[in-house]
Amino acid sequence: MSRITEAFKDHKAFIPFITCGDPDLETTRACVLEMVKNGADIIELGIPFSDPTAEGPVIMEADNRALKSGVTTDKIFEFTKELRKEVDVPFLYMTYANVVFSYGTEKFMKAASEAGVSGLILPDVPYEEKGDFEEICDRYGVELISMITPASNDRIRMIAKEAKGYIYVVSSLGVTGERSDITADIGSMVKLVKENTDVPCAVGFGISSPEQAGSMAALSDGAIVGSSIVKIVAEEGANAPQKVGALVKAMSDAVHKAS
Repeated sequence: MSRITEAFKDHKAFIPFITCGDPDLETTRACVLEMVKNGADIIELGIPFSDPTAEGPVIMEADNRALKSGVTTDKIFEFTKELRKEVDVPFLYMTYANVVFSYGTEKFMKAASEAGVSGLILPDVPYEEKGDFEEICDRYGVELISMITPASNDRIRMIAKEAKGYIYVVSSLGVTGERSDITADIGSMVKLVKENTDVPCAVGFGISSPEQAGSMAALSDGAIVGSSIVKIVAEEGANAPQKVGALVKAMSDAVHKAS
């Protein structure tokens, strides 16, 4: 069983996201440590990109702040390697195909593996194009995470059969961001996944409260939260870690109770 899949073994998994380097890597480190202390089971580390097409304004602005502060992919690899010494939960990188291509796909996967990263999410790479990355990911023990959306329809079966780590169930069409209601039929999407694979699935995009996190986890194997966390960092800067920890505790408690 992979490290990622194992995180779902005993209960539903809570998976927070944070943009690396917003406002600086020291704040990111402090936030990650608070996340772990407060119940995070897996952590998605965002590598900033200048044109993050799947992101709403909150994460897009975080990417811009991080890039302006001078963060680079190399700095994030070094940062992750050091952080790995303090943190046991699995790490995933979330970024875009262009970041990986421009760095060099093989060089990127090798560095990610050496930094102790277990998986990679590339929201702009559709199932049909994943071959450009997956073979090299496999070579370095980095699981390429598949995403399904409410528009995936019949492709869900196909995607599920080849999925690794966990499946990222996108709750809404459009970009990331907090939403008051999640209207997609998550239950039907998850049912299709479960008919075709034992790989767990977690719901993300738009979860903004512990209640939503708990209800999405009840329908699936876990919940992913990004914009609500990144928004605290934007508002609080270096003072964000404790508030991030408090939000993660409320969210993870709700997710674990849904187990």
